[in-house]
Amino acid sequence: MRYRAASADTLLSVGLDTFTAVFHRPSGITHLLASPAPEILACLADGPLDDAALMARLEVSFDVADADVAALRARLAELVDTGLVEVL
Repeated sequence: MRYRAASADTLLSVGLDTFTAVFHRPSGITHLLASPAPEILACLADGPLDDAALMARLEVSFDVADADVAALRARLAELVDTGLVEVL
């Protein structure tokens, strides 16, 4: 499976201490995200990735500790449920 972030013009993000508030224009909902969700969105902003490529990018770009593919897939499923990430 490949994943991509919602179009940048549909998202408005603001950092709030340890959280990131992301307003999703199509749904009108503001989501409060904790790490690694904002980092996942940042990695997917450049284009679609499968979970292995996304994991590799997270490890390099954000020095994600204790990387776990199962945990990444769980976070991706949550982001898909919110509409912030799409499955291709």
